[in-house]
Amino acid sequence: MQVKKMIGLIKNLFNNKEVLVFILGMMPVSELRGAIPAGLAMGLPLKNVLLLAIAGNLVPVIPMLLLFEPVSARIRKLRLFKKFFDWFFERTRKKADLIEKYEVLGLAIFVGIPLPITGAWTGCVAATMFKIKFKYALPAIIAGILTAALIVTAACIFGKGAWITVQKFS
Repeated sequence: MQVKKMIGLIKNLFNNKEVLVFILGMMPVSELRGAIPAGLAMGLPLKNVLLLAIAGNLVPVIPMLLLFEPVSARIRKLRLFKKFFDWFFERTRKKADLIEKYEVLGLAIFVGIPLPITGAWTGCVAATMFKIKFKYALPAIIAGILTAALIVTAACIFGKGAWITVQKFS
């Protein structure tokens, strides 16, 4: 329900479908897992949706990989944020067994699985936590984003086709 409210708010602010898809791709709550279905549901061409969603999802990756560790270390010194970051790191650590075991390949797979808590944002945090070097983390996260885009797009297309078929026989 929060995602619907967020989409409505952004849609009202920008009143531009393409900008909405791009911003949804950037946001940690939706990433391209929310941007692609939203763009297709709004009737945008598939090619445009993919380019905008992927581009939006890529925007935070480099800053996150470069700045997350030093920024979070400073913010964690504040009691209010310490609890949040402790909780967030623990949650990420629990979900990141794949990365711990397979490192760079695991990071690509982790980001590429389109499930909650497995996107580029969490992948960047996990790469930082597991000390994966930038030069390896960046291509792994990009590969994961592209994989997730293919999976989400296929699910949307096949899901829509299945829904149309069900409606014909109802």
